[in-house]
Amino acid sequence: MLEREQATPEVAAVYDALLAQRGVVPNMFKTVANVPSLAIAFASLLKALLGDGALPGWYKELIATRMSVLCGSEYAIKAHAISARHKGATEEQIAATQSNFEAAAFTDAQKIGFRCADKLHRSGRELDDQSFAELKAAFSHQAIVELIATASIFEFFPRFVDGLRIPVTPPPRKI
Repeated sequence: MLEREQATPEVAAVYDALLAQRGVVPNMFKTVANVPSLAIAFASLLKALLGDGALPGWYKELIATRMSVLCGSEYAIKAHAISARHKGATEEQIAATQSNFEAAAFTDAQKIGFRCADKLHRSGRELDDQSFAELKAAFSHQAIVELIATASIFEFFPRFVDGLRIPVTPPPRKI
């Protein structure tokens, strides 16, 4: 893991932005900083993916948390729970992504989104015509793309951090 002073100037700027936004530079970025172009690409992708759009950022963080639970990644679960909390998710919502989201205080549309994420985790082919009909009834086209992109990308990131054996990032001092 590279500290800020070891990183290229472009990656150091990413560190500064992460520190300002999250209160900590995640260990994943300290690791991927060994390949600067990848670190910059990851930061750009995650900023576009997890910010507010057709879906609120807190909900996309909960989808990322759910996918991290399904992948069994302690690192990713902790990281996205912190980000979800920071963006406005409640403790009950965060806990529900790690157990039974169906019994939690989510809207019907939000539950459909979690079901979609669960299906994608098992296989993209599980999103059949009925699944898409439910998605289309609950979400705009833009929101469906954001939902599926978030769920899909968070099949990758938990495997990436666990495959590289990146230690869990200590929680930020303040958020």
